Amino acid sequence: MANSNITNSQFSMAQKNYDIHKRIFSFVVRVLNLTKSLPKTSQNIVLINQITRSVTSMGANDQEADGTNSRRDFFHCYTVVKKETKETNFWLKVISSTNSGFSKRMELLIKEGGEIEAIVSSIVKKGKC
Repeated sequence: MANSNITNSQFSMAQKNYDIHKRIFSFVVRVLNLTKSLPKTSQNIVLINQITRSVTSMGANDQEADGTNSRRDFFHCYTVVKKETKETNFWLKVISSTNSGFSKRMELLIKEGGEIEAIVSSIVKKGKC
């Protein structure tokens, strides 16, 4: 029975890692939580506004894609997700580079953004075949 629990746990972990919708949602929440903790300098306020718009658009378009009725609409939405993910990743790198106290904390967030970008790019590329 213990062996079965390990298998279920491993399955659950694998399922979580491969559900792009959950992964994007988690990423959006993590980025938004990061913005709450940044110092509210005039420079950071601009960066916070920019990344908030791009990351929330990324999540919203992912959800819209999940509810589309046509393949064409799905891939259109994911093209937007790809663009917004790339923009979000840019802002994460700018924030990390201009807030040295946060760079270590942001390493995993930047890595996750890169992985999501690669997955979404693959989805978009497959749609163009």
